[in-house]
Parts: sequence; C-alpha cells; structure tokens
Amino acid sequence: MATDYDAPRKTDDDTESIEALKERVPDKLSGTVGSEDADNPDGFELGGSDLADLEMDVVVLPPQADEFTCVSCFIVKHRSQLDHEEKLGPICNECAG
Repeated sequence: MATDYDAPRKTDDDTESIEALKERVPDKLSGTVGSEDADNPDGFELGGSDLADLEMDVVVLPPQADEFTCVSCFIVKHRSQLDHEEKLGPICNECAG
C-alpha cells in the first residue's frame, strides 16, 4: 500500500496546547542539568590537574656545533638537513622545498 507523505496527518496529540507542550519539554536555557541528562554526575578531572604540585626539572641544551636553527620554522636541526644559507640565516630542506 502506497503512503502519501505529503498529506497532512492529524492525531489526538495535535490538539495539545502550547502550554502543555512547554511543560513536557525541559527548558534548554536553564542552568540545571537533569539526572538523566548528566553525562558524568560525579564531576570530572582535567588530565593535567594531578601534576599541579609536581616540580619538573628540564635541562635545556644550547645548539650544538653540528646543529642549526632554521629561520623559517625555528626548529633546531642537524647540519645534514641544511638546504642553504640566506642573509637572514639558515633554511632547512623542508622549508626550502
């Protein structure tokens, strides 16, 4: 049997007033979250929050004799990746290509 999807459909639910519909639908702009809507009712912790009291020691080495800093991407690279020198400084193979 063929169904005409363009034909208007009337059911008993269509006679509901707008006030009744507003009572059924939760207010999207309110700041409260229902228990069924909460994704994580116990709250959440950020990934790095447990590192707040941890003191980190980092050793930063200056560029070595066989390294250069590309003036285009500012990455320290080995001299074997040097493409050419400009008057501003060295350019690596990746930035020159």
